[in-house]
Amino acid sequence: MPALTDITNKIRESAKKLLASGQAEVVIGYRQGTIPMTTSPFFARTADECDLLVWSNFARINLANYLPGRAGKVAMVAKGCDARSAIGQVTENQILKDNLYIIGVPCTGMIDTNLVVAKEARPIREVVETADDSITVKGQGFSTDIKKDEVLRRNCKTCVNRTPKLANELVGQEVNGAAADDFADIKALLAKTPAERMGYFKDLIKDCLRCYACRNACPLCYCPVCFVDETRPQWLGKSTDPMDTMTFHLLRGLHCAGRCTSCGACETACPVNIKVREFNRVMELTVQNNWNYEPGLSWDQKPPLTMFQTDDAADFIK
Repeated sequence: MPALTDITNKIRESAKKLLASGQAEVVIGYRQGTIPMTTSPFFARTADECDLLVWSNFARINLANYLPGRAGKVAMVAKGCDARSAIGQVTENQILKDNLYIIGVPCTGMIDTNLVVAKEARPIREVVETADDSITVKGQGFSTDIKKDEVLRRNCKTCVNRTPKLANELVGQEVNGAAADDFADIKALLAKTPAERMGYFKDLIKDCLRCYACRNACPLCYCPVCFVDETRPQWLGKSTDPMDTMTFHLLRGLHCAGRCTSCGACETACPVNIKVREFNRVMELTVQNNWNYEPGLSWDQKPPLTMFQTDDAADFIK
């Protein structure tokens, strides 16, 4: 992989060309955060603003969340999962394909800051991304090297679509997907009894605050009014009642079935570190098994659960 500074420079160069040529009115990317190990979404509209764009191992946010309903021509810096989310939004008519330009960045995975802090609890004042496979965190009186593969985000460890295949251009060399079975633990879970599975999910969400950060961070959640906010009629209670909380997560998982790209935005946003992606992963495996479908890999193919065909198999609902 090229050095991160090389990728940053190529992103800036591409962004300037797109703005100058009129191919994009705005380039959505990342800028350096105000504290170490962070980046923030950034909307570059001028050449000078393009010089603020960066690429790092902490570009965690899925920028496709800013696309639905956007008018005009827009370019987006995208990892593999982000690009798939954007392509899904095109197939769901949330943005016109002709208005979208994807600057694809092959990705070896983003870093989980919680895992970094678990390895180095002292206040971190600076992070040096010395190489593609390691980082160095620094503070008062210390400098600690950490291997990147030891602090990868959970979804990044098993990502099989690390290179944005349908991007308009690629910045950097293609990278291979992970060889691990992303669904090994889900298959083991589904082999348990219904009561055991329900017990697992009840324990999983027991600390849920119903803050909806997972929903708000998700590029798939663009409904004008979410079912949890509907009042006429009111479908769901507003408290942290266990049944209402479970209903929220189950219905959101079903809503994302055949659409989730395992970008991990929901888990990153959760303030109490719930692995909310587990609901989505169950549905992701179900869709793959029944329709051999993965979202965001085609501009034309729509998610199976948004379509109906007379020869559709129905055994899965029995």
